[in-house]
Amino acid sequence: PEIDHENKRAEPLGYAARSFNKKLLGSKRIRLEYDKEKQDRYNRLLAYVFLPDGTFVNLELVRSGMATYLYKPPNLKYHKRLLQAQRKAMSEEKGIWHARSENGQSYVGNRKSKRFHLPECRYGRKTASNNRVEFSRQWDAYWQGYSPCKKCLK
Repeated sequence: PEIDHENKRAEPLGYAARSFNKKLLGSKRIRLEYDKEKQDRYNRLLAYVFLPDGTFVNLELVRSGMATYLYKPPNLKYHKRLLQAQRKAMSEEKGIWHARSENGQSYVGNRKSKRFHLPECRYGRKTASNNRVEFSRQWDAYWQGYSPCKKCLK
């Protein structure tokens, strides 16, 4: 979850996630491991973070429920491990998954991008029928490794 920045408010547990990450890292040296792409379209660094003892920081954040897995091709080296960790955190209701409520809304997923949308979202409506997946709950979309559209699901 993100903390507040620019004109956006912090997401639930955003500051708790930041504190968890700081506690995990402390002032330790880290090793960055890159996948196929080193930066995203906003020039942000894309890397897997490891501590000297081999702790996979990204995995620990997801496992603890302090982060969600984001499917981001072509960077899929640890896809299975991260999705498995998210499912375990969901099952154990850790962090952001604790007491999560649903609003009865249905969602449209895109198999290609692994994003899910509200049915009225223009991106959801533009999803080709062969890429379209219907979800009756956000939980089901997250379980399958989908992430919410940042435009319609803020």
